[in-house]
Amino acid sequence: MLFMVTTFNYADRAILSIAGTAMKSELGFDAVTMGFIFSAFSWAYVLGQLPGGWLLDRYGSKRVYAASIFIWSLFTLLQGGVHFLGVLWAVPALFMLRFMVGLAEAPSFPANGRIVAAWFPTTERGTASAIFNSAQYFSTVLFAPLMAWITHAYGWSETFVVMGAAGLVLSMIWMRTMHSPKDHPRMTSAELAHIRDGGGLVDMDQGLGGSKSGKVNRGVKLGYLKQLLSNRMLAGVYLGQYCINTITYFFLTWFPIYLVQERGMSILKAGIVASLPAICGFLGGVLGGMISDRLIKRGFSLTWARKIPIVAGLLLSTTMILCNYVDTQWMVVGIMALAFFGKGVGALGWAVVADTSPKEIIGLTGSLFNMFGNIAGITAPIVIGYIIKETGSFEWALVYVGANALLAVISYLVIVKDIKRVELKPLDDAGQPYKKLSGAES
Repeated sequence: MLFMVTTFNYADRAILSIAGTAMKSELGFDAVTMGFIFSAFSWAYVLGQLPGGWLLDRYGSKRVYAASIFIWSLFTLLQGGVHFLGVLWAVPALFMLRFMVGLAEAPSFPANGRIVAAWFPTTERGTASAIFNSAQYFSTVLFAPLMAWITHAYGWSETFVVMGAAGLVLSMIWMRTMHSPKDHPRMTSAELAHIRDGGGLVDMDQGLGGSKSGKVNRGVKLGYLKQLLSNRMLAGVYLGQYCINTITYFFLTWFPIYLVQERGMSILKAGIVASLPAICGFLGGVLGGMISDRLIKRGFSLTWARKIPIVAGLLLSTTMILCNYVDTQWMVVGIMALAFFGKGVGALGWAVVADTSPKEIIGLTGSLFNMFGNIAGITAPIVIGYIIKETGSFEWALVYVGANALLAVISYLVIVKDIKRVELKPLDDAGQPYKKLSGAES
C-alpha cells in the first residue's frame, strides 16, 4: 500500500512536467514562470511538514494519510479546469492549486516513515524504505507514458482529471486495507513478537486520537525541535536529503522538457523515454535498500551499512554531467539512466530516519527531515529556470544538479559521523528541560 500510494503521490507531482510543454504553448508561459509554477507545490509541502508531523503523532498514520490522499487528489483534479479562466487568471490559479496539492501531500512521507518504523525490524527497514521510496521512479515508468498519451490524444487538462479521480478512489481503498501492526486482522502473536523484538515500534499508534475522557493521550512537544536542530548527525542527514532531492526535482520537473527542448523529442516520445531512466532508478532504489540490509546482517555497523550505498550511488549520479559532451539521443538517455540508477541506490534517507528518529516524535522528526529535503523543490525548479533563461541551454543546469550530488556525498562522509537513534532529554509539561536539582531539592 505504501508503494502504491507513493506511486500516485509522485505521479500527481509530475503531471506538470509532462503537460508543461502543451500548457506553455496554450497559455504563453516562459521558462521562469514555469519554474515558479513548478515550485508552488514545494512551498506548501515545506510549510506543511511540521503541522503534518504533529497531526500524525496526534491522530495516527491511517486517518491522516487517508485525508491527505483524498484532498491532494481533489486539487489535482481541479487543475484540469484552469484553462477555462483565461490566460490572465490561469497562472495564479494554477499556482494556488499546486500549492494546495503540496500542502495536502505534506504528511505523506513522514507517515511512510512512521509506518515502516512500526511494521519492520531494523534489519528489514532499509529494504522496506527503499521499496516505498522507489515508487517515485516506478511512478514515472507507469504514468509518464500514460500521461503523455492522454496529453497527446485528448489534451493536457484531461490528464489532471484522470489522475485526480483515480486518487479519490485510492483514498477509499487505503481506509479499508491499512492497519497498525496490533490491529491487523491477520497478525499472529509470533509475527508481532518478531517485529517488536527486532526494534519495530508496534505500539506507536495505540491510543491516539484522544480518549473517552476527552484528554489527549500523547502530543508533540515543540521543545524537542531545538534538540533535533542542534544534532550534528541530523544536520548532515538534512543537508544530504536537500541535495538528493535536487536531483529528484530535476527529473520530476525539467527532465521531460529537457528532452523536448534540448534534444528535439516530441512530447509523446519524451514521455516514453523519461520512463527508461526511471526504470533504472527503481531498480537502483530497491537494490540500495537490499544491499544496506545485507551489510547489517553480515556484521557491518548500521553507520557503514547505510553510508556505503548512499555514497557510492550518489557518486554514480554525478555522471549526468557527461550529457553535455554527447550529441546522440540514445547516449543521453543511457547516461541519465546510469545517473538515476545511482541516485536510486543512494536514496536511503528514509531508512536513516526510521533508524535515528526519537521514539516519542517519529512523525515530527520525519517531517523536519522532509521539510529540509523539499526546500530543494522550491529552489531547484527556479534556479534551473533562471539558468535556462540566461544561458539558453541546459548545460549549466546539469552541472548544478551534479554538484548537489557531490555535496550530498561530502555531507554523509564529513558531517554524519555515526548513524544511531537520537535520545531526547526529557521535557516538563511546559516543554522545557528539567532543571538539575540539588540533593536537598531532589
